[in-house]
Amino acid sequence: MHSSHLLLEEPIRMASILEPSKQSFFPAMTKIVGTLGPKSRSVEVISSCLKAGMSVARIDFSWGDSDYHQETLENLKLAVKSTKKLCAVMLDTVGPELQVVNKSERAISLEADAFVVLTPHQDQEASSQLLPINFDGLAKAVKPGDTIFIGQYLFTGSETTSVWLEVSELKGEDVVCMIKNSATLAGSLFTLHISQIRVELPTLTDADKEAISTWGVRNNIDFLSLSFTRHAEDVRQAREFLSKLGDLQQTQIFAKIENIEGLNHFDEILQEADGIILSRGNLGIDLPPEKVFLFQKAAVYKCNMAGKPAVVTRVVDSMTDNLRPTRAEATDVANAVLDGSDAILLGAETLRGLYPVETISIVGRICAEAEKVYNQDLYFKKTVKYVGEPMTHLEAIASSAVRAAIKVKASVIIVFTSSGRAARLIAKYRPMMPVLSVVIPRLKTNQLRWSFTGAFEARQSLIVRGLFPMLADPRHPAESTSATNESVLKVALEHGKASGVVKSHDRVVICQKVGDSSVVKIIELED
Repeated sequence: MHSSHLLLEEPIRMASILEPSKQSFFPAMTKIVGTLGPKSRSVEVISSCLKAGMSVARIDFSWGDSDYHQETLENLKLAVKSTKKLCAVMLDTVGPELQVVNKSERAISLEADAFVVLTPHQDQEASSQLLPINFDGLAKAVKPGDTIFIGQYLFTGSETTSVWLEVSELKGEDVVCMIKNSATLAGSLFTLHISQIRVELPTLTDADKEAISTWGVRNNIDFLSLSFTRHAEDVRQAREFLSKLGDLQQTQIFAKIENIEGLNHFDEILQEADGIILSRGNLGIDLPPEKVFLFQKAAVYKCNMAGKPAVVTRVVDSMTDNLRPTRAEATDVANAVLDGSDAILLGAETLRGLYPVETISIVGRICAEAEKVYNQDLYFKKTVKYVGEPMTHLEAIASSAVRAAIKVKASVIIVFTSSGRAARLIAKYRPMMPVLSVVIPRLKTNQLRWSFTGAFEARQSLIVRGLFPMLADPRHPAESTSATNESVLKVALEHGKASGVVKSHDRVVICQKVGDSSVVKIIELED
């Protein structure tokens, strides 16, 4: 195998392929974001999802009301308590998403070569001849010959559940379309996507603002997934909105790239956002199918070099109804890991899929296998070269810690951090061993009451590849030069031993602050 690939340089022995996968405390270094919904909202199922490897729970506001999602979240809290597994919460906005309004929720059958009218009059009944939609500017946005896709939740590409329409004529506010394939639309929500057409709606809608300022504030959301991000300005506006909502000024914004416009402004968006979600469902419609992989590879590489998490979606669609992924899907998950993705986002597969726990488990196992053959050495050199010289103080410490851990074959890197930045920088260099991020809480006050920071920072590392957080006792400051730091280290090592990542005689690399200096040290564990 060529060493220019992000694969191990020596050829993989065929015999090793037949070895059974080993179970470990961390199913994989790559994180899994699971969408919670009808099939995955009981305490029992969520607990199983957490044990299987889910570390971020996504709550999708495209459907369901606040009360429904609140119930789901209360169940998540109970599951976190019982499993003792930390889990972050991501609120996914609706954004300028166009939807077919099907009040009766009856299945709608559409026949190829017939015609169907899309109308903005939402009070009308959805049928095979007429589909009411939630947007009154469609007739102004499209022209004859344009392509429109309609599918359940997101267009899946499956001919039986998604329909491909071609605009044939415009009649006032109505759009008459020819149906290109026979399909049955079933369920309460169908998403409508117009290929390569700009929809004049705000990225953060009034409904989104309402959901964030009530539900989001009440639940201290860790991540905001900003649907249909088209410009860096979208991220700036969302951040300004969050900055006025108390603790939500700490919420990280993940820009969801799902159309050509977002793709064209990718570099500026990446600069502004805290992370990127490559929404391949919609992107796969806006882009020719043969270009999707190119965008994925280029975008993930850019995220890696910027040290910002890259999340890939739509990997195992077929597991919505089946216990096993297709061969192509299994390969796709592995390739996402080899490309450098931080996390895999499961949507319909866990939201309404029949096998949410099995899906998380299988995706985790595929990720773990791909990580074993990831060419860390080449990636490390590339990243150091990209960063260039002179490096910032923190960057130099982070890269040195990873280099030292590789050289001494450390089993784990332990980093003491209060903002989480040092831990994320270490993870940016993709060490082969897990990074235990010990978040030291800081005391802050608003003149009326005192509170500790740290919980946000700990949970937000749950979307970064290889980062595993633990919250330290606030009585032990991160910068301490005294023995208190040793006691925090002891707790971290015990956690590592309990989770099976460290054992006697292992080497451990520790990154911490002593006074004003940052220190990297190597210790060897005794019996």
